Amino acid sequence: VVIEDKTFPKVTSLVDGGRQELLRIEEFQGKIEAAINTRKDPDFLVIARTEALIAGLGEEEALKRARAYETAGADMILIHSKKKDPSEIESFARAWDGNVPLTIVPNAYPELDASRIETLGNIRMVIYGNYGVRAATAAMQTAFRRIIADGGVQNVHKDIAPVEEIFRLQRTDETKVNERAFLR
Repeated sequence: VVIEDKTFPKVTSLVDGGRQELLRIEEFQGKIEAAINTRKDPDFLVIARTEALIAGLGEEEALKRARAYETAGADMILIHSKKKDPSEIESFARAWDGNVPLTIVPNAYPELDASRIETLGNIRMVIYGNYGVRAATAAMQTAFRRIIADGGVQNVHKDIAPVEEIFRLQRTDETKVNERAFLR
């Protein structure tokens, strides 16, 4: 789970001029400690995301927060930037002297590819946050434009996933087994 040090209600970092208020470090450390101390599965990771760069507080504040979050028990630190290039993220990664690895979300800078990330040495997770939703939106728009232009699904039908694939992804067979076992 990724938890971040923004106040509630959260305003996404993608909105221009959005409110980017951060919690006090100590308060966020308490949230991390609560997550760590109540987890039951040792494979459950607690990833502490600092929005210090998003809030314009600079690298030193981001590093200070990340160190505090590591001390509180975070398994990984997620660092994010609003810049259109990866310079802030790369600088932070080079400056990071903690013992837990970093996570990044490089949505705004596609030039930060796997080999460039690997050279930084301490990034262990990359989250391509909104790419699935954006790809699905583009595919749906294309499919519906074709349906409208063709006056029906006769041409697009062959180019989309079959219903059986949707059922497979939803584990429909498993649901049927559970229904037989538990529904009365």
